[in-house]
Amino acid sequence: MKTSPQLAGVAGEYFVAAELSQRGFIASITMRNSPGIDILATDINAKKAVTIQCKTSRSSTKGWILSDKAESFSPKNHFYVFVRLGAATDRPAYHIVPAKIVAKYVSTRHRAWLNGKKPNGGARKDSAMRKFRDEENRYLEKWDLLGLQLGPARA
Repeated sequence: MKTSPQLAGVAGEYFVAAELSQRGFIASITMRNSPGIDILATDINAKKAVTIQCKTSRSSTKGWILSDKAESFSPKNHFYVFVRLGAATDRPAYHIVPAKIVAKYVSTRHRAWLNGKKPNGGARKDSAMRKFRDEENRYLEKWDLLGLQLGPARA
């Protein structure tokens, strides 16, 4: 049975929080009314905190759907963790990307898409949908990009 997109998204958040905890960080999942921020994470000494937005895919492709808000929401300590779920017995794959890089990527790619033509030669209409891809796995398992110091449990 296939998981609904909403349940896959919730699963992704819990997988990311569990992975952070396993790595010795403190991770708290936010309430649903925290737009753009799914997890608050800090090192064990609370010297640095980061915010995380999780995007989860059940597909084997390395692409995730975002909204146009991703082009403008890029605070310094904000990150995306793109989660790719596999079979229920598989470990998820995590792509950790600074929001600044996501913003530039989706903005550039969307502009290029808009400047292209439909297959029938007509002009494309703007939409709020954006897509991030990590085909070359540049950000796969790059937890160090968060800049959090390992806690004593994993040091």
